[in-house]
Amino acid sequence: MGFGEDVVNQVEQALSQVAPGRYDAYERLLQALVGAPVWMLLWQGQPGSPDAQYGNMDVAGWRYAPAFTSEEQLRLSGWDRSFEICPVPEIASSLYTDRWGLWLNPHAQGGGVGVPYLDLRRIVGGLDRLMAGPLEVGEPTLWDPAFYSLLGGQLFQTQVVRAAHRAWVRPTVGPERLVIGLRLTDNQPATMQRMRDAMARAAAAAPPGLTLSSVALDDPFDPIAAWMREHTRPFIGLDMLDEAARHGR
Repeated sequence: MGFGEDVVNQVEQALSQVAPGRYDAYERLLQALVGAPVWMLLWQGQPGSPDAQYGNMDVAGWRYAPAFTSEEQLRLSGWDRSFEICPVPEIASSLYTDRWGLWLNPHAQGGGVGVPYLDLRRIVGGLDRLMAGPLEVGEPTLWDPAFYSLLGGQLFQTQVVRAAHRAWVRPTVGPERLVIGLRLTDNQPATMQRMRDAMARAAAAAPPGLTLSSVALDDPFDPIAAWMREHTRPFIGLDMLDEAARHGR
């Protein structure tokens, strides 16, 4: 598969530095996993066979598939059944959509390290694009009516934004930011581009020091979008006009 020993060593070095509260070390582990393989345990079947089934673990009510970070770790574990070598992004894309995480080296002293499904999602979607958790999500702390008016105007003028919600998010790693949750009229490339252009114009006019980003409001795996759907109402969008028309306003 073209994975060199250096790649495996980077993962295991990063893994050795992970400890409770060391979010910087955990983030380095995720970065190392992006370009690395793992040795997945097959509870039954052979690699590539229709009946192949990965091993499974339950940790505090969350499901994980156990894996090893190298052939040596596989040997040290004493595993004597089949296994499959998979690039981490490939197995991550399969696991996170079923809300399964990945548990690395469960045989190791201390029990290994778990990578929850939300972090597998980040590996697939981009560590620089999806924020590092755990996240603190709440009402926006920024009070700037002029900027909100500009932002709302830019989004509304696209005529593709059905609803826009907002939240203030503090990630574990990286700057806190204003996040806009967007529900669009469709997911066509031209629609997405109009939305991105509008957000870029708003970001260019944002107050100094403000980081602005967006999420898909109906993404079933996004924790920020889930918070917005439960706790906020839209501040702009075509749906608001439809609702007003139905009520004769």
